[in-house]
Amino acid sequence: MKLFRKMKKICLIVADIVIIILSLLFSLHLTGKLVFENQNIILFAALECLLLLTFYTVFKLYRIIWQYVGITELLNLTISVLLITLINTVIGIATNYSFLTYGFSIVNGMFLLLGTGFVRFIPKLLAYLKNKKENYKHKNIRVMIIGAGDAGSKIIREMIESQQTNKIPVCVIDDNPNKIGSNVYNVPVVGNTNQIIEYVNKFDVTEILLAVPSIDSKDKARILNICKETACKVKVLPGIYELVNGTVSISKVREVEIADLLGREQIVVNLNEIMDYIMNKVVLVTGGGGSIGSELCRQIAKYNPKKLIILDIYENNAYEIEQELKRTIPNLDLLVLIASIRDKNKIEDVFKKYSPEIVFNAAAHKHVPLMETSPNEAIKNNVFGTLNVARAADKFGTKRFVQISTDKAVNPTNIMGASKRICEMIIQAIGKKSQTCEFVAVRFGNVLGSNGSVIPLFKKQIAEGGPVTVTHKDIIRYFMTIPEAVSLVLQAGAYAKGGEIFVLDMGEPVRIYDLAENLIKLSGYTPNVDMEIKITGLRPGEKLYEERLMKEEGLKQTENGLISIAKPINFNEENLFVVLDNLYVEAYKETNEMKKLVKQLVSTYKIDNK
Repeated sequence: MKLFRKMKKICLIVADIVIIILSLLFSLHLTGKLVFENQNIILFAALECLLLLTFYTVFKLYRIIWQYVGITELLNLTISVLLITLINTVIGIATNYSFLTYGFSIVNGMFLLLGTGFVRFIPKLLAYLKNKKENYKHKNIRVMIIGAGDAGSKIIREMIESQQTNKIPVCVIDDNPNKIGSNVYNVPVVGNTNQIIEYVNKFDVTEILLAVPSIDSKDKARILNICKETACKVKVLPGIYELVNGTVSISKVREVEIADLLGREQIVVNLNEIMDYIMNKVVLVTGGGGSIGSELCRQIAKYNPKKLIILDIYENNAYEIEQELKRTIPNLDLLVLIASIRDKNKIEDVFKKYSPEIVFNAAAHKHVPLMETSPNEAIKNNVFGTLNVARAADKFGTKRFVQISTDKAVNPTNIMGASKRICEMIIQAIGKKSQTCEFVAVRFGNVLGSNGSVIPLFKKQIAEGGPVTVTHKDIIRYFMTIPEAVSLVLQAGAYAKGGEIFVLDMGEPVRIYDLAENLIKLSGYTPNVDMEIKITGLRPGEKLYEERLMKEEGLKQTENGLISIAKPINFNEENLFVVLDNLYVEAYKETNEMKKLVKQLVSTYKIDNK
């Protein structure tokens, strides 16, 4: 290896000497000073060799690794040649050498720079051409890039140069008319977003990448709705707020989410209001390892609580959020407890030991079909678990209690929804009599990407080749993202006065069948051609649509505009606790009598005697 390096260095020195001689001859010829009998030219050539070898050695131009030659080496090369040219000019002034004119010095310097530079860069050029040829052999995914800005340019360059990807950019789309007709790394900018389908067909595109991080949600939805009408797989570069460190690369590209198609901006909350009531407080989150609970923990941790307590019965979930928060917020005073909210003594012990000032009760069984087959578990966990936590909060001086509820608690027909409606009633009743704690419930619909939700199921089914299953063609649901739902829960907590049910604005309802179609299209398939959408029939307890309000409730809007307050419905609170006592007995006896008691509290509940 050492011998090889020495031979390479000797070859480079010999090449430089040859270039010096040729450069000298060309320069003399161009300046009309080529006189072979002039002894001074020979002396000058020897001096030129000595100068070049000295400067190139000082600037380490004989120790470079050819395939890594770059700007630094080019700069050092240029400085060396400029110094040689300057010395030549000084010699010409100080001597009577007739050939050492200013013109000769400049022409000679140019030839030296080009010649010695070419020798050093030609291996890299040959390697680049070879790699480019090899790259193109295995790049079989033809990509349309939407966006000819900085992000799009970086993605295009990486695709062209990287051997780790089989994608090749074939055309660029941009809505700036000044860019159309130009090239980005030799990839043509062919048209605007209204011409996407036209150029997908023209360039035989198989994948589309939206590379405009700063795009607003409405425009993103418009473009993606055009893209899904092609047969291409569609991917996006995350938005600016997701690219926290500002880096742009192929590794950052993600699959299109349904949230990208909602066509509205990310919901913004008043951070100051949230910080005012969370900062320096001991905060307890039950069910803190679940999708909603863990996001609550992430957002609460940012507002400098005095202590954050995560309580969950599932140790794996609790462990994951614990490790994440330790990595991302190392100074957070964090305590993770494994416990069930069903365990009254344990819950009281937690409140007695740690005196939480704010409680977010996110622990619950939530899957409608599963709870239909295990109805007593829904009552034990959701109703009596909530009752345990609420009573402990009242007993041990908690200042604020936020119950995570659902739109399934409105006129519920299934046991899960009925159990959550009873939870709201418990919060309302205890909150009325509490001297220390403000009890509120926050009601929202389906959360995109939460554990067990429909979107992850669709993605899994698509990845497995289908079919994608939908229970009914006309079933509709309200949707928002997990961070949006949680930020609004925190905001609602700031508005708490006690006894309210906060209703979050979920936007327009979405047809589940349309979600399935869109995800299939964005994955590069044609619904019911390449991939079947199978209608399986409504599951036990499932409704075609969810409501946000019962008839008796009215809405009063808060300052936020996206959070409204439902007027609490009056009910016999004494009777509630009498029925709850009987319900507890029947639920733990595992009898169907439990369902009749639920019906007494929630009139819309439909008893299934299975």
